[in-house]
Amino acid sequence: MSNLFTRLKDSISADLNDMLDQKEQKNPIAMLNQHLRSCEKEVKRVRELIDRQYLLKDQFIKAYHEASEMAARRQHQAEIAARASENELQEFAEKEHDDYRQKAERLKNAYDTTVKQLDQLEQKYATMKRKLKDMHLKRMELMSRENIANINNRMNTVVHPERAFGQSFSKFEESELYLERLEQRVTSNYHHNTIDARIREIERELEQNKAN
Repeated sequence: MSNLFTRLKDSISADLNDMLDQKEQKNPIAMLNQHLRSCEKEVKRVRELIDRQYLLKDQFIKAYHEASEMAARRQHQAEIAARASENELQEFAEKEHDDYRQKAERLKNAYDTTVKQLDQLEQKYATMKRKLKDMHLKRMELMSRENIANINNRMNTVVHPERAFGQSFSKFEESELYLERLEQRVTSNYHHNTIDARIREIERELEQNKAN
């Protein structure tokens, strides 16, 4: 049964990858934008984790100072109890002193480790931001190339329609032919109308001459 689920999972994963590959081939800019949005979310999430680590660092140093102060207080109290021959009180104060001292040491180590880790995290975060900025620049370059390619394709379609449509005419050429036919029709109508008008004028002149 587990093998069946594994094969099913692998099959679904393969189909999903194929679908993403096809989508990327059809619209690489859209896929790149999707990747960028994902990276931006990840950078934001890392920043939030780093800020949370800064809060922990502040809590560590605060707890360290408190533990150190308590260790010093218990040590002073143990000395007073020893001078007063209060053995049980002295023993309690000394035990508390050891506990707070060990706690302070652990907190100091945790604080030092956090400081080193934060330095490394900040460097990695700066690298992530730089790479994200580079990705944005790459996207702009790709968009520019895609735009130029689209412009060239449209220009080639207009200037060399046979490359895109074989022997058929482009819309541009069709428009030119339509304008030529329209111009011929208007010119022809003009000449016809002009001739008809001139003939009518001549006929009127002839009739007037006969009447005279």
